Amino acid sequence: GGGKGMRIAWNADEVKDGYARSKSEAASSFGDDRVFIEKFIENPRHIEIQVLGDKHGNAIYLGERECSIQRRNQKVIEEAPSPLLDEETRRKMGEQAVALAKAVDYDSAGTVEFVAGQDKSFFFLEMNTRLQVEHPVTELITGVDLVEQMIRVAAGEKLALTQDEVQLNGWSVESRIYAEDPYRNFLPSIGRLVRYQPPEEVAGEDVTIRNDTGVVEGSEISMFYDPMIAKLITHAPTRDEAIDAMSSALDAFYVDGIQHNVPFLTALMNHPRWRSGELATSFIADEYPDGFLPAVPDGPAYSVLAAVALSMGALERERLDHLPGRLRPHSGDVREDWVVKLDKTYVPIRLAAGFPGTPVELDVAIGDGPIMNVESDWCPGDVLWSGKVGSKDVTVQVRPVTGGYRLDWQGYSVVVSVMTPRVAELDGLMPEKLPPDTSRMLLCPMPGLVVSIAVEEGQEVKAGEQLAVVEAMKMENVLRAERDCVISAIKATPGDSLAVDAVIMEFS
Repeated sequence: GGGKGMRIAWNADEVKDGYARSKSEAASSFGDDRVFIEKFIENPRHIEIQVLGDKHGNAIYLGERECSIQRRNQKVIEEAPSPLLDEETRRKMGEQAVALAKAVDYDSAGTVEFVAGQDKSFFFLEMNTRLQVEHPVTELITGVDLVEQMIRVAAGEKLALTQDEVQLNGWSVESRIYAEDPYRNFLPSIGRLVRYQPPEEVAGEDVTIRNDTGVVEGSEISMFYDPMIAKLITHAPTRDEAIDAMSSALDAFYVDGIQHNVPFLTALMNHPRWRSGELATSFIADEYPDGFLPAVPDGPAYSVLAAVALSMGALERERLDHLPGRLRPHSGDVREDWVVKLDKTYVPIRLAAGFPGTPVELDVAIGDGPIMNVESDWCPGDVLWSGKVGSKDVTVQVRPVTGGYRLDWQGYSVVVSVMTPRVAELDGLMPEKLPPDTSRMLLCPMPGLVVSIAVEEGQEVKAGEQLAVVEAMKMENVLRAERDCVISAIKATPGDSLAVDAVIMEFS
């Protein structure tokens, strides 16, 4: 169940701790604290076969799904078909899955899951006797409505499809939108969906975009349920095209009020290893060993973001300059030289041609670089800037901040301000505001419930010792000491519900 009640133990200490956490999580999530111990297979891929059976002894398989992109044993990205399998391996896995379904007289939709080696060897993992979260990718490549088939089978009908009639067409990718903070090691996030604007759904031959969700703008995400809030699915003729469609759709998926993993998913769509199909269930741990951080813009990304920022800043400046009733009416001239501040980098940019207005159509140049045409129908207040920068279609998420905007695009997240060269020169002299020192405090990493406190005031602890356990969204998180210290004050007790960054204890 989403990795709950599951731990990997690399040594004897982790056996003891993992056993206790697994029992507790399993009892809380499923009402059954029995524990199974099995061998852990390294560098595997997670591939599953969709089966469909009826009450008349018929069963078929509808291809496979690969679900190797996982975090804490919970699936994040799924796709169909798998970039690993060939026709022969697909047939072998499918036939074994159907044999299992027939052996137990299974009728309905079900999924037989396998652990697969990089050499296409595969081993039975489990069978899920239900509809899977990732079933839409199978529906889109086969054209079979699995929910409809489940209802028909339950009513006693025979399967309307034979194995020979199952055809796989194109490629489909699904991204799970989670209420998790990717910048805090994917810890759960709760709160109200102040803004929830998924991308526009499209159903076409070349590209399909589908969003399955159970929330609307204004819904509350609580600590008591699984963190998934939506499933975004794309389908296209090829894998690269399906990934490109997903990348664009994620850029247009606007969520505010909680932290969420859309920035991570967007960055993942452009990761070269993901695009190559060289996957393993350890992908996220391998590629992001220190957690996820916003991608650092390179030259082309700086150019796109700076051009978008200038089109917004110039439009707002033009509107302010031409407000009626000004004591000093504007001359009507448009400044040519500007500076865009992206985080701490100052980018000189020139407005070569055009006049700020709606729709925007400008020619801009970064420094002494070539002129790029910028087109958009963005208006101040819009949360998405959609248009063209040069020949590139661009959708950027826009969030107002003090003195400018935060722009999110393709996994990049930057704060931008548009300035005159003189203001930029003075801005560079401003002192930097440093964050407060919290090194002597244990802060709650996410909104959650304090399950236990393992230390007392005045106790000396060593680095790595357990300090507290906090539960959120059915997952228990063990908080450990990062260095040797003495507990000077404990600010929380078991049973407390804490907000993110609430102080649990202080050190000396």
